[in-house]
Amino acid sequence: MEHRPSLKRKAAGFSLLFLGALGTVLPILQGFLFLALGTEPTLNQPPGWAKLFAAFNVTVVAIFAVEYAARVWVAGVDPQYRGLGGRLKYATRFYPIADLLAFLPELILMLVGGGGALLVLRVLRLARLVKIARFIPAFDALGAALRRSRSQLLTSLAVALTLVYVSAVLLYFVEGLGGHHQEEFASIPRAIWWAVATLTTVGYGDVYPITPLGRFCAAIIAIAGIGVVALPAGVFASAFSDELKERREKESGNDEIQ
Repeated sequence: MEHRPSLKRKAAGFSLLFLGALGTVLPILQGFLFLALGTEPTLNQPPGWAKLFAAFNVTVVAIFAVEYAARVWVAGVDPQYRGLGGRLKYATRFYPIADLLAFLPELILMLVGGGGALLVLRVLRLARLVKIARFIPAFDALGAALRRSRSQLLTSLAVALTLVYVSAVLLYFVEGLGGHHQEEFASIPRAIWWAVATLTTVGYGDVYPITPLGRFCAAIIAIAGIGVVALPAGVFASAFSDELKERREKESGNDEIQ
């Protein structure tokens, strides 16, 4: 009987979260779908599809603009964001900026026109992904795991960049200056492309060493590339696991208190 109020509060909170997610996430996902379909020339030729895309885009921009204005206004309830200065302070936070970028670039395109370089503003639609992260706890856990392991990840990045440069220099001397003087390895910047493709285990096959010494070095570098990929993946997986474990322990502790 003691747990019923807690369960009711959780149910009510979940219902509100679900409705908010449905009203925000669904238009975002539909917007990404229409953004992809809008780049298909065969769908832009019939006027009906073009009008549908435009009407949906106007609707989404209007919804997000009203939501943003409501969030900024309601933020004034918090004492630290009270008044005009407080609301401006709130508007400079991460999530409010993402909310602004979710509709402002499209609004500019509608008012000014979508020709020329302004079409690049459509790329900022990706900022709407941050709005999804607000309703999905897993994204918050991913961000916390990144912050937890940032020093180790930066170390892994430094090791990877060092290996890329050393590999490019090595293949430049073996294949560019020596061997068959390949144009692809004629300079260190050119060899960096091969080093990146090899160390990330992509291996496009457009550039490859020919001499026996070059192939031997390439084999060693390719094996080292496995570690370059595995090291940050292991670090992040460990941090993510620790973050989830701490959150579960915290939730279980709160349930026991209630």
